[in-house]
Amino acid sequence: MNPLASIIILNLNGKKFLKDCFESLKRQTYQSFEIILVDNGSIDGSVEFIKKNFPETKIIVNKENLGFAYANNQGFKIANGKYFITLNNDTKADKKWLENLILIAESNKKIGMVASKIISLKDPNLIDSVGVNVCLNGMSRGRGRLEIDKGQYDKVEEIFLPSACAALYRKKMLEEIGFFDDNFFAYCEDTDLGIRGRLAGWKAFLSPQAVVYHYYSGTAGKYSPLKAFLVERNHFWLVIKNFPLGLILFYPFFTLWYYFLHFYGFLTKRGSSSKFVQSFSFWRLIYVIFKAYFSALIRLPRILGQRYSIKKQQKISNKDFYLLLKKFRLSFKEVTLKE
Repeated sequence: MNPLASIIILNLNGKKFLKDCFESLKRQTYQSFEIILVDNGSIDGSVEFIKKNFPETKIIVNKENLGFAYANNQGFKIANGKYFITLNNDTKADKKWLENLILIAESNKKIGMVASKIISLKDPNLIDSVGVNVCLNGMSRGRGRLEIDKGQYDKVEEIFLPSACAALYRKKMLEEIGFFDDNFFAYCEDTDLGIRGRLAGWKAFLSPQAVVYHYYSGTAGKYSPLKAFLVERNHFWLVIKNFPLGLILFYPFFTLWYYFLHFYGFLTKRGSSSKFVQSFSFWRLIYVIFKAYFSALIRLPRILGQRYSIKKQQKISNKDFYLLLKKFRLSFKEVTLKE
């Protein structure tokens, strides 16, 4: 018997993407699934479009944008599947995508997360991500991002954690560790969830035959001030919540090096800081960074409370976590000087 999968799609004024996304799901070779659309206050007719064209879809309608984390959690709460699958609205799935995700998940009960092979929708020769790697300061980046796809990631292998753009999560794991942290609103929440899963002893694997094509930042914008604010704030929270104390003590030094490289990238017109400044301004970037840390520190007591709960559930040693981080580590140059 094929286990039921619950596919949760979050939408915010993404009507232009929905037809391709939903039609690709109708063509799946694996048909034991339900679709849950969580709409975050769209005003472009998205909900009406889905009701008319894909009436079998379960729909949750929010009056305003409640964020990626909270909205996906709403979907999780009404999902009936053995596996919960997050899928961005600006994606198209290969017809065997779901079949291959389930195949890997069913192969080992300790696999709590499975990553898709995510390809750029703009250029199918480029990889969007095949999992996520994490830097010592908590920043993350899609593994293989913007590499030319030469088949270098075409084997089933262990990864650190998946990107929630197109990820499978075992319901049993989520019942144990909790859902996305809705304090994050958006960005880094999948890294946080993945690390919590790893600390609790769950495995994560790549399913290279589970292919999804992704537009990338189709909703939030690639270099928006909101995205910059959330990423800068949330990666700090992620470290405080999850990392061993030894790494947290080095965090100020990691942060200085991280911003030095960002400044170097700005001067040499490389990386995300340079792109942000081109679209906005250098002083806007400085303002966003200070605003992010101010927001992070205000809620620090709550984050420390979450850390206590996470560490109580931790099943792997700090040494094992260090080894995982070392194996799947993202360099500071990658996170600052690459797009």
